[in-house]
Amino acid sequence: MASIIIVDDDMFLHKVLDRILSIGNHDVVGHAYDGAAAIEVYIELNPKPDIILMDHRMPIMNGVTATKEILHINSDAKILFISADETIKKEAMDAGALGFLTKPIRSVDMFAAIDSHLSK
Repeated sequence: MASIIIVDDDMFLHKVLDRILSIGNHDVVGHAYDGAAAIEVYIELNPKPDIILMDHRMPIMNGVTATKEILHINSDAKILFISADETIKKEAMDAGALGFLTKPIRSVDMFAAIDSHLSK
């Protein structure tokens, strides 16, 4: 079981991921709808989440910038990108993301990625 923050500007996706993650016995401990809010949520949480599921294209601050900021705060943070914008995969990985899943995603792929990154 992992504690997870969902970062995405799509409210409906939050609801879907929340439900899917609970089926997989994961605990969603925070929600953010843009990168700046993700940083605030991350700072406030104690203990820190096991995984952050990060989108890229969001208002206020994008996912790559938020990833860099969160990793500056805590280099041990584990961030998994889930984005429809495959063109930023290299940039996301260079920023420190542990993995990149392309939307739409299958729950089995998401669970496999979460399990894989929990052991790193």
